[in-house]
Amino acid sequence: MSENNQLRDVFDAIADPTRRRLIQLLAEAEEIPLHELSAHFQMGRTAVSKHLTILKEAGLVLDRKVGRETRFRLNASPLREIQDWVAFYSKFWSSNMLRLNQLLEEEE
Repeated sequence: MSENNQLRDVFDAIADPTRRRLIQLLAEAEEIPLHELSAHFQMGRTAVSKHLTILKEAGLVLDRKVGRETRFRLNASPLREIQDWVAFYSKFWSSNMLRLNQLLEEEE
């Protein structure tokens, strides 16, 4: 468990294309109610809500009740874990490509 008391791994949460699209939609708006999010998908509110629950368990989504409506917003800080992981491999590939380039230049 990380500092956010996450119940679900962030990598697992973003593995699904629907959840990645939800993250994108939430990143583009301050807050969005469930009915507006659901309008972007060819699935019912219950299915969208299940995806949002997975994102909430990973700490990526926060919600609040406004009357009878639930509004959702993005909490992007858990994405830092993914950014750090990708950055490590970016350095790995950059150094390996540099070495490959040097080897190829030596062969010429």
